[in-house]
Order: sequence, then C-alpha cells, then structure tokens
Amino acid sequence: MIRGSEAGDGGSTRPVVPLTGPPPPEDRRRSRRALWAAFALNAALLVAEVGAGIAAGSLALLADAAHQGSDVVAIALAVLAFRLAECRPSAAHSYGLLRTEVLVALANSVVLLAASGWVFWEAARRLVAPPSVEGAALLGVGVVALIVNGTSALLLLRTGSRTLNVRAVALHLVSDGAGSLGAIAAGVAILVWKAERADPLISIGIGVLVVFAAWRLLRETVHVLVEGTPRGLDLEGVARFLAEQEGVDEVHHVHLWNLASDVPALSAHVLLDGDPSLCSAQQTVERLKVGLADTFGIQHATLELECRPCSEPGMEPVERELTDDRVSSLPVD
Repeated sequence: MIRGSEAGDGGSTRPVVPLTGPPPPEDRRRSRRALWAAFALNAALLVAEVGAGIAAGSLALLADAAHQGSDVVAIALAVLAFRLAECRPSAAHSYGLLRTEVLVALANSVVLLAASGWVFWEAARRLVAPPSVEGAALLGVGVVALIVNGTSALLLLRTGSRTLNVRAVALHLVSDGAGSLGAIAAGVAILVWKAERADPLISIGIGVLVVFAAWRLLRETVHVLVEGTPRGLDLEGVARFLAEQEGVDEVHHVHLWNLASDVPALSAHVLLDGDPSLCSAQQTVERLKVGLADTFGIQHATLELECRPCSEPGMEPVERELTDDRVSSLPVD
C-alpha cells in the first residue's frame, strides 16, 4: 500500500504490505480430491485399453484409449491448474495465476481435436480394408471402461463445481462413457454377426463425440480469454442493481469479465448522489461490493466514484437511457 503522503520523489522508503490471496474455497478442494480419484481410475483404464487394443487389433479400443489418454492428461493438468491457481498474488502477477486453468482447458481442446483427426483417418483406412478384431476383448474392455468413466464422471458432477476445468473433464468422461457403449456395441456386432466394419464405424461415432466436446470446450475457453461477459451474468442487470442502491445516482462504463472460469470481475464508474463526504462515499462503495458478492458472486470489483458525470475526449457525455433512468448506455467505451 502506498500512502498519499509518501507518493513524492523524496527518496523515502515506502512501506510494503505483503500481497496475499484468499485460501482455496471448499468446493475447489472437493473438486481437486475428485480429480485425483478420477485420475487414478482413468490411468489404470488407459493401460488396460492400450494393452487390449493392441492384443485384439481393435481400432475402437485404441480410439477410445486415445481419448482416454487425453482425459488422463486433462485431469493431470486440471489438478496442476488448481494448484497454480492457489498461488498467492505477486508483484509480477497481481491476480495470481487464476487464468492457468483456462489456458490448460485451451490446450486440452486442441489435443482432443488432433486425436479426433487421427481416429477419422485410421477409421477410413480400415473401412476400405477391415482387419480381424477380437470381439470378446473389445466387449470386455468396453464394459470396464463404461464403469470407470461413469464412476469418474459421477465423482466430478457431485462436486457441483462451476470451474471450466472440472466441467470440461466431466464432459470428456461422459463422452468416454458413450464411446464405451459404442465399443460394447462393436464387440457384440463382431461376435454375433462377424461385422468387422462395425469397429471403424463406431470409432467414427466416438470421434464425433470427441469433436463436439472439444469444440464446446474451445468456445468457452476463448470466451474467457477474450474477456467476454461471464456466462450467467447480465451486464445490464448488474448495472441496474448498482444504480438502484441508496446513494447512487448513475452507473456507467460497466465491464464484466472472468479472471478464471469461476471468478468474475467487474469495473464501473459510479456517480454518487449529492455531495457526500469521503467517509460516506467509502461506506457506499463497501455496501455496493457486499451486494455484488452476495447477489452475483462477484468478489473482485473496482468502482470509480464520481461527484459529477465524467466526460472523456472523443466520447459523448453520459446519458440516462434505460427504463429506470438510472443506468446510462452500457458500455460507453
């Protein structure tokens, strides 16, 4: 913290206040424990699928193993991202490393898309010249995979986490469960009808599921990285909430974005009623921040107070336009 009287150039030493961050909330700790359990289950399944796929000559199993491998990596990176997000803020990273999980999710989506491309290529080749596939091995591993994927997805979904990483991993595991059902269907088709082409056809279906999950993940991560308005928050609604509070005359220059997928942040200009004292203005800000946290879950809010409407070069003066005549056009810059 730099005090006003210490901001001059007199060469005096300014007091340094240690930068601290809040401890990880309970839901993040719960999510991390669930991720570790899912990691152990899926790593064991990956080893089994790769071995069975090679032994049986099954592309469906190897395709599911490729997806399974991406999930194991995704879970490991998600755990790492949680750990990095708990790092305290520093002079170099004033918000800490909260956005690490978003970057990890972006990397996961790219890996998933690349794996899907390989599956489509190999499936096309096997449709032309289908190799012999062991249906019994395909069926057995598919059943085990369905149990593991279902259990892992349930563990993550029960945490109720809103973080992009946990949601993405849960989505992958649900897709894997569908892929395991496909592997079971391919195994039955091969055992009963000797339908060797069922294996690559179902592999294509698994690949489509992977592409869908990866594309959805990619869209959400890019939305966070370009600082789009957080999902589930209405910019106009938040501004109106602020403008309706006691002591507030007008709100403008409102911006909402995500520091991490579950950590929204806000900045806004707040025009106060009358001519309040500094102490009264600070009390108003504190009340507004408590309201933002309780109503919208916004813990990081920066409010610039004004005693008269601001005007900036090249910008129109702020006007009151919305229904309640208390919120100006949003955003105006």
